[in-house]
Amino acid sequence: MKRSLSRAGTTLLAVLLVLTAQVLVAVDRASAADPFTGYLMAHFTGESASGEQLYLAHSRDGLHWTDLNDGAPALLSTVGTKGVRDPAIVRSPNGDRYWIIATDLRIASGTSWSDAANRGSTSLVVWESTDLANWSAPRLLNVAGAISGAGDAWAPEAIYDPASGDYVVYWATNATLNGVKKHRIYYTRTRDFRTVTAPALYIDRPGNQGVIDTQIVESPGGVGGFRYYRASADGQITIEGSNTVLGSWTRIGDLSHMGISNGATGGNVVEGPMWMPFNGRNEWALWLDQFATGRGYMPITSTNLGSTNNFRTVSDYSLGTSRKRHGGIMSLTAAEESRVLARYGTSRPVNRLQSFNFQDRYVRHADFDVRIDANVTPAQDAQFRIMPGLADASGVSFQSVNYPGYYLRHVNYDFVLAPLDGTAQFQADATFRQVAGLASSSWSSFQSYNHPDRYIRHYAYQLKLDPVTTATARGDATFRLTG
Repeated sequence: MKRSLSRAGTTLLAVLLVLTAQVLVAVDRASAADPFTGYLMAHFTGESASGEQLYLAHSRDGLHWTDLNDGAPALLSTVGTKGVRDPAIVRSPNGDRYWIIATDLRIASGTSWSDAANRGSTSLVVWESTDLANWSAPRLLNVAGAISGAGDAWAPEAIYDPASGDYVVYWATNATLNGVKKHRIYYTRTRDFRTVTAPALYIDRPGNQGVIDTQIVESPGGVGGFRYYRASADGQITIEGSNTVLGSWTRIGDLSHMGISNGATGGNVVEGPMWMPFNGRNEWALWLDQFATGRGYMPITSTNLGSTNNFRTVSDYSLGTSRKRHGGIMSLTAAEESRVLARYGTSRPVNRLQSFNFQDRYVRHADFDVRIDANVTPAQDAQFRIMPGLADASGVSFQSVNYPGYYLRHVNYDFVLAPLDGTAQFQADATFRQVAGLASSSWSSFQSYNHPDRYIRHYAYQLKLDPVTTATARGDATFRLTG
């Protein structure tokens, strides 16, 4: 009898779990089907100390963009080369999970392009989220390691394939095949961006012509005759169409008639084609990175991708403050947009740190050293955003206004302005507890997070991290936050 009751209870529990799962799936599908209200762009900014990290931007209309997170990196890679380029955002069909995948590459560390292409990382950097606001720690996914002689894994993208119920991840790898070494597009499959199938060849151009930067966009209504369109950098910016992700593709044309190429025919030489469907209408933008001239992204638009002659140039657009390099754009529902803006869209005020005992002087950086000076020029060298402490949110960290992503930190008890590298040591060195001023309680002093017996102070106008034991030191360690 007890066994029968146990079985009945187990059966009932299983039914309830199934029904609960069905309800959850229904909720997720409903949220994924909500109308789109905005756009999120993931990108990097260039080969600077903090440029090869993950940046975010937001737009209401798809053409005019605002930098998020006060222009600082939103996510940092602390794995592999400790830098990322070419990020792509992936949404699950139910809208309940998101991934960012990116090239594991940091040219700013001193890596040459030859080394990056021939002896570079064969892994992608992956972040995962359930809400677009809180992200996992970065992890490496080795997608190209099984390709014989693989030199790299560049510009990854992923698209859900309804035919197989999983994701097709595709990227460019430089390897020798049939006696020719060049970049080709390979693909693999995954359901969780943790395990992948063996890599397979996806796109190969004739002869010595390589191909990189492929990106696919879906046209649900089949406008132009195909369900999917892809753009690739292969000397031209080539547009192709297909009705299946991994089926046969038809070459539609390129952009040479617009004076745009990937170098084969000169003109405006671009790379990193980035698709963006406009919300609520059958129109697409194809953003192109004008890397050869350093002008950044420009959009061209089309209402029918069935012919490249349908593309038109656009003059009314703005990309915000930071330079935007090869990335990806995802449309946002109102709920997604609200979460993203709540996490990354709030701008923190700009402050200066005024010295208590030299009140005409302010903390400033100069050639990445930190001191107190009067009449600071340019003024932004003395301006900081007071952020939640990197190592402890109850503390504070000082982010530079004119070098977003750079923070005041101590190194051997001296202060420098340095790019956040994601390490625990950096976070601790750049975190301080704001306490009542040691020389005046109406001012503030800043106690070191990882050396609590020491405070920020100036000595001979240089910023130091010192114990405070004298009246002079108490004055030196007292500051006021001003607007």
